[in-house]
Amino acid sequence: MRSLSGIQPSGRLHLGNYFGAVRQYLQLQAEGHECFYFLANYHALTSMQDKAELEELTTQLATGYLALGIDPDRSVFFTQSDVPQVTELCWILNCVCPVSMMEKATSYKDKVARGIPPNMGLFDYPVLQAADIVIYDSNIVPVGADQKQHVEMTRDLAIKFNMTFGETLVVPEAYIVPEAAVVPGLDGQKMSKSYENTIEIFQTPKQTSKRCARIVTDPTPLEAPKNPDTCNVFALLKLLASPEETAGIAAQYRAGGYGYGQAKGRLAELINELFAEPRQRYAELEKDPDRVHDILREGGRKAREVAEATMERVRSAAGIVTHR
Repeated sequence: MRSLSGIQPSGRLHLGNYFGAVRQYLQLQAEGHECFYFLANYHALTSMQDKAELEELTTQLATGYLALGIDPDRSVFFTQSDVPQVTELCWILNCVCPVSMMEKATSYKDKVARGIPPNMGLFDYPVLQAADIVIYDSNIVPVGADQKQHVEMTRDLAIKFNMTFGETLVVPEAYIVPEAAVVPGLDGQKMSKSYENTIEIFQTPKQTSKRCARIVTDPTPLEAPKNPDTCNVFALLKLLASPEETAGIAAQYRAGGYGYGQAKGRLAELINELFAEPRQRYAELEKDPDRVHDILREGGRKAREVAEATMERVRSAAGIVTHR
């Protein structure tokens, strides 16, 4: 079973990235799936045109993935731009993609509504994402619930290509873990860099405690009973604490006498415990960027081999003549 997923180098890794995606990546890797994971720097250009920032964030993201446990000996880990075949496939898929399909993309509408300037890259984002997926003959795509529509569009485009030119592309399935698909941020919205409500993974324990202290809660006094099901802090605690501890904290909430400050303190402790070793590995890798880039270079070589094999089928099916 081949798994494919990518993440934009648009900011530092945070809890939403980990519980919404990276944890599933590590699980699939551990289960022995053939995993392809990439840094989507072409996608990042839709909203970032600062050369130095994009280069820096790409290296930071690669370092973070490796520190969290992505193993280049068991997964193909690479940068999107190291596989030029993906933009070639994007053009070919554009030629069978109805404009009406792109007009229905909720992520495009949401980003424009948030003030992101619309451009053709943003509008065409789902087609490039489809090319990313099908070029590696991916069977499953680990995504958050908010990305499910893009996988459905990928399926539609692969099916449309196959109906037009004959069976050529593998039609993928979305792989979603519902209970971890959406992680709340400091303000209760989905944790996202664009909302500036994240808790970053690779911070110091003190910085983590300060971020947790900023989580929005209601004004219920310490002694009064509280509803854990409507609390942003408890929603995050559930992701980190054991089932037994989660049940115990929920009981304390309902009994009263347990303050939000205590819950935030425990949350910070759990975050710092979970990421203590990855933070150590991150610090080591940060001192050796050449090692990180060597890993990406080798991953790109492996990814290009698979992508070119797919493109040979695609070109042949579509009647694209090349002279090489």
